[in-house]
Amino acid sequence: QVHLVESGGGLVQAGGSLRLSCTASGSIFSIGSISWYRGIPGMERGLVAGITSDGSTYYADSVKGRFTVSRDNAKKTMTLDMHNLKPEDTSVYYCNKDIVDNMGTRNRYWGQGTQVTVSS
Repeated sequence: QVHLVESGGGLVQAGGSLRLSCTASGSIFSIGSISWYRGIPGMERGLVAGITSDGSTYYADSVKGRFTVSRDNAKKTMTLDMHNLKPEDTSVYYCNKDIVDNMGTRNRYWGQGTQVTVSS
């Protein structure tokens, strides 16, 4: 089981930068992918970026070239470095870890979210 806590959100001007961190508990953190999602009003949460256990990364088209995701398995931490932020990036950002348990059930773990607000 994993407990996820996000931090680093805040209020920035368009074009600014923020670094979000997700710190996890649990011994299985280093296995598999971990991801950042952000809330979309009236819709399902949208994928922002993710990183696999071997360090491969993937990004939503809307953030490619601006956001960088990384992980430190020893510290059980995932980081999202966000640059050239746009008002459209305003959202609550969530850390996600999916774990398939020994019964074959896919469990989705989420942090409480951290607010990112980008002003014009």
